[in-house]
Amino acid sequence: MAQFGSGIIPAAGGIANELAAIVRRGFMPRMYVQIWKSAPLVAALLGAAQVASGGLSPITVPVQGTPMVTGQWADYSGSFAQPAALPGISDAEFNLKAFISTLPFLGFEGLVQIDYSIVPLIEARMNDTTNVTIDTFATALFNNISNNQQLVGLPAAIDDGTNLVTYGGINRTSNSFWRSLFVSTSGAPQRTNMLTFVAQTTKITGEMPSMGIMGFGTWTALAQDFVGLERYNINNGGAMGNAPGADGKVQSLFRALDVAGVPFYADPYCPEGTLYLLNTNYLSLYLHEKAAFSFTGFESTIPNNQLGYVGAVLSLLELVNVKPRAHARIAGFTPAFT
Repeated sequence: MAQFGSGIIPAAGGIANELAAIVRRGFMPRMYVQIWKSAPLVAALLGAAQVASGGLSPITVPVQGTPMVTGQWADYSGSFAQPAALPGISDAEFNLKAFISTLPFLGFEGLVQIDYSIVPLIEARMNDTTNVTIDTFATALFNNISNNQQLVGLPAAIDDGTNLVTYGGINRTSNSFWRSLFVSTSGAPQRTNMLTFVAQTTKITGEMPSMGIMGFGTWTALAQDFVGLERYNINNGGAMGNAPGADGKVQSLFRALDVAGVPFYADPYCPEGTLYLLNTNYLSLYLHEKAAFSFTGFESTIPNNQLGYVGAVLSLLELVNVKPRAHARIAGFTPAFT
């Protein structure tokens, strides 16, 4: 509805009616979406996604959980005990999950919009398909534990058996090698306890995590522990900041917080109070080679007695953690805000 009674447009009366009858609204030929958020971790996982194909349990990973040979000290004679064949390999098996975004396109909708569309509805729906899909993936990634029809979430993939006992077909209760580090903590996150958690995670396998992920409120609380240590340098030419030519602007605060060589990032979908320490060598998103945001094309709805078309975007995918011991989940932090 056009807005009357503000600015230079009269509120009512003959002139207002005349303007309404003969003057078009001045549209901006763009639609500004208000309801979605960026999803940094999903973007990173999609950017480094692995390829999956068909078959039963299309992502089957042989994993070694116990020693397969023995060793012994020897004396001058060089004699040793007869070796035994020790089984140590089992399969971690994962199925792909399906997500479908549907696209309706009414027949008369297209005819009405021909040559008169400000924002083509079909283009807006196509764009929103990506937004809905990414939002759904990110929500499941940080929340889903037990729904077997959805993308498995970090609370299930990075767990010690508290949330999910059996992961990838391997029982965590009877197989300690399949457990992630889980720590229950309290208070605000600080550089010192971040160092402790990084060291605890690294000690288990000898491999440092690649990154830390937390919510923005939790990340901000950690950043506040850095702020009091900032130092501003006067560079040649009198500019203040951390780089020459700062043009009088003081460069302050951070995009990523680095502790012991591990960068900590914020993700708006991550629950506040929780930190995930991830090793990206062992955590991957798998996408089917024939169904990675694949568009079916539009099909007529006339067989259903309606003039129009319907299409769908299909994705088959799964998050796979092939070495849970290389990751950690720490919960119970007090965020700066929620």
